[in-house]
Amino acid sequence: MRSLSLLPLLALPLSALAGFKFEYSGDKLAAAKQKRAAATEPKTTPATFNGKSVPPLPELKGSDLDTTIAHGYWFVEFFSPYCSHCQDFAPTWQTLYEYYYTQDPVPQATEAEGVENDLNSFTRYYDFHFARVDCVANGDACSEKKISSFPTVVLFKDGKEVKQVTGARALKYESEWVEEILESIRPGTRPQGGPKLPKVGATSAEAVIPNAPTNTAAAAAAAAVVAGGAAAAEAAKSTVQATRLGTGQQQHGPPNPNGKSTPLTAENFQRQVTMTRDPWFIKFYVPWCSHCQALAPNWQGMARQMEGRLNIGEVNCDVEKRLCKDVKVRGFPTILFFRGGERIEYDGLRGLGDLVSYANKAVAVAEGVLDIDAAGFEEMEKKEEVIFLYFYDHATTSEDFAALERLVMSLIGHAKLVKTNDTALAERFKISTWPRLLVSRDGKATYYTALSPRDMRDYRRVLNWMQGVWLPIVPELTAANAPEVMNGKLVVLGILSRDRPEEFVVAKREIKNAALEWIDKQTQAFQLERQELRDAKQLRIEEAEDRNDQRALRAAKSIHINMEELERKEVGFTWVDGVLWERWIRTTFGIDPVSVGGEKVIVNDEDNKRYWDNTITGNPIVPSRTSILETLPRIVANPPKIAPKSTTTALGHVWWVVKGQMWEHPIISGAVGVVLFGVLALWGRRAVGRGAASYPGYFRVGEKGGANPMDGLLGGNIGGQGGKKD
Repeated sequence: MRSLSLLPLLALPLSALAGFKFEYSGDKLAAAKQKRAAATEPKTTPATFNGKSVPPLPELKGSDLDTTIAHGYWFVEFFSPYCSHCQDFAPTWQTLYEYYYTQDPVPQATEAEGVENDLNSFTRYYDFHFARVDCVANGDACSEKKISSFPTVVLFKDGKEVKQVTGARALKYESEWVEEILESIRPGTRPQGGPKLPKVGATSAEAVIPNAPTNTAAAAAAAAVVAGGAAAAEAAKSTVQATRLGTGQQQHGPPNPNGKSTPLTAENFQRQVTMTRDPWFIKFYVPWCSHCQALAPNWQGMARQMEGRLNIGEVNCDVEKRLCKDVKVRGFPTILFFRGGERIEYDGLRGLGDLVSYANKAVAVAEGVLDIDAAGFEEMEKKEEVIFLYFYDHATTSEDFAALERLVMSLIGHAKLVKTNDTALAERFKISTWPRLLVSRDGKATYYTALSPRDMRDYRRVLNWMQGVWLPIVPELTAANAPEVMNGKLVVLGILSRDRPEEFVVAKREIKNAALEWIDKQTQAFQLERQELRDAKQLRIEEAEDRNDQRALRAAKSIHINMEELERKEVGFTWVDGVLWERWIRTTFGIDPVSVGGEKVIVNDEDNKRYWDNTITGNPIVPSRTSILETLPRIVANPPKIAPKSTTTALGHVWWVVKGQMWEHPIISGAVGVVLFGVLALWGRRAVGRGAASYPGYFRVGEKGGANPMDGLLGGNIGGQGGKKD
């Protein structure tokens, strides 16, 4: 790949290069012209591929570029005839064009041999076109499309740029991209695993007819559909419907047309769910389960509201035991969302409103990661509390976008994920490196710290970070999010009441202000700590250089600063309706929220079963920015400067302390366990011995009197000392 920044005449705009000619001399000039002509100049005569005539690859002019690509999908290469990378890539692009242009989207049957090829053409069936643009001859158009390097391949949909990839890529890479696009246009029509590609420059390849109908009537009907023959298609409608749901295809028509939950079996589950890209919301149940019975009305109500929007299904695990085992259902009911071979478990509340809310968000998954500009992002901020924003540029690869798309399923019901290359948003969030990921919560940005492309494509690592920040800055504590909100951190818990609207609004605002200010302080502390570590590394490097110690210099340069390994006490903020959670608040913290008289704040440490409800002066913590921010540093300190209170009984507190020590010191705990086991074993052995000696039906070999047990039974002492008869 050659960048424009490396070309001569950097200061000139692309349009000024239109009449520019490079000067060579002698044989070099002739060789360069021949190579350029053979590689980049468009062919004026039709080529032949698989025995079919292929017209010259369209070369678009700048004046009519926007008009030409205004409708359908356009796969366009932007090149320069003077770019060696473009010359090397030209045969690959030509082979890709010839291979796909000559494909038949549906098979030609005997009865349909009269149908002209153009009616069954790849271009017409998918509305997908190949083209190229010479950026030396059309500099203004390339500049307008923000083409900065050659070659650059851009996908347009109805005139709008969808994706841009820079650099000469292999035929397999380009084909995978094309296959992904075609599958999204007509799901289920592409061969699984991709087609068998020809070699670059070849004139033939193995013909691929994906999901071909098996009878001539179906073939004729399919050809008629492609050709736009409404009468022929209607005549063969029943035959086409019989083959429409073949392996790997997607159902036609709107989802859930009847507004009902569809009973699924092992057979139709694979055909309708596993082998398609249709989204499905499915419950796995058994009829005798009381929780399943309670869920049933809400599930049917949600299915009615999702009519025409989302497929709803159910599986009776008493009947379909093998299917439920394959899906790894471990409890009832289990609710899963499926799409394109991926699935995610729904673990929220089971009320009708909760199910409908999740289903509405699941519908948006089909849209993928939306591209958004600054104005659209501002509108989204008015509706969404949490938005993940992915910044990309022209160098972002398809692997980066593929890794991003994998995250969408896991974010359903939690947050929105969008992408952008808008310079206004980059300026707003001070983005200087691409790609970059951040989360905006109430307008407050938190950045994903890993910057290398490999880390950005690490699905598990990125998702773990997302799960830590996908809650609003101050969420409401509910039964669904309680473990996520409370575990693993100190939590500033505001006990509020909706029955006092004015105090409720003011208290929420104060808690949010305290949270925002605390986050700012922690961000500053994080940056200062990172800078201190960098300074320490630089000092070691300079010291090694002064001593000319190469070994120490290599060791100093190899120091990796990983801020994620530093231990920090994370602080979260939340609020709870004291009236709804009255019983839990009273039994856990000993507070009656109904009669407490005003809002109250507690700092809870769920992991250690302790909490704080007073400031350093002994006064209650109140929902005030000042009260919270003055108290938090004293609680976060190690050890805390304010004595905590226990949320458990004395015996329970001892158990938590012992368990914590065992977890922190496993070797010592193991040694103590071995000693205790030995003591118990020794004590048990002695206890058995004492019990055996006193048990009348037991004797020891060798003891006097034990040789003849009948002596005892006849009136003699068991000890062996005979007694006199009276």
